[in-house]
Formats: sequence, C-alpha cells, structure tokens
Amino acid sequence: MKIILKEDIANLGYKDDVVEVKNGYGRNYLIPTGKAVIATESALKVLAEDQRQRAHKLARIKAEAEAAAAALEGVKLTIGAKTSSTGTIFGSVNAIQIAEALEKLGHNVDRKLISLEPVKEVGNYTATIRLHREVAVEIPFEVVSE
Repeated sequence: MKIILKEDIANLGYKDDVVEVKNGYGRNYLIPTGKAVIATESALKVLAEDQRQRAHKLARIKAEAEAAAAALEGVKLTIGAKTSSTGTIFGSVNAIQIAEALEKLGHNVDRKLISLEPVKEVGNYTATIRLHREVAVEIPFEVVSE
C-alpha cells in the first residue's frame, strides 16, 4: 500500500514522502492516528503542488538546521550517573538526559531528534542529532560516575 507521510516517522520516512508499507500497518496505525494518508492520484497531485509552493520555505528550514548544526559542532557533554563499584550504571543514559545537558549549554534540541546506542557503563559515547532529513550532527559525550 502506498501512503503519503504527514510527519517524520523513524525508520520509515520523512514528512511528505511517498512510501510503501504493509496494508495492516497503514490501515490500522498510520492512517487512523493521522500520521499518513492513502496516496491516491488526487492526493499525489495536491502533494506535488504543495511541494512546489513550499520550495523556498523548505530551503529556509534547511538553512536553519545547518546553522543549528554549526552551533552544536564542537560541543562535548559530560553526564553524571549513579554507578556501581564496577562502573555499571544503575539504569541507563537516554535522550532526555542528553537534551537536558544541551539545554543547560543553551542549545534547545527536542529529545525525539536524538538517537544513541544503549549506554549502560561509564565511558565515552556518541549521540546523533537529526535536525533535518539532510542535516545530522554527532555529539560526543562522556558518562562519569557521580
């Protein structure tokens, strides 16, 4: 089933992408929750016209994302976590903690844009922040024992 995405969905696509999904996923989840519409011929024409009219706006949004990425370049975070005597973290470090640490430095980043591998031990890691479909920045961070 072909659908048009109305918002960015991780591991599927970005807003206004036309993607192929299984019927159940489209009809039972994406369409009822308002995340997508069926890609009919008329919906595709409307999408093409909207994209043509929004081309300059999208260029501005991409420029803003690139400026934010440039501001985030060179940022290194240190996150404290409670640990055991062996260096294993009680719980884990997640995107919320990364977003809060960035906010303390004056960078307002939505936690949903941050992706990182599971962090369960003290050490150095990297988080990826996808600010735009074509703009991503990697932020190194260190987890230390409190």
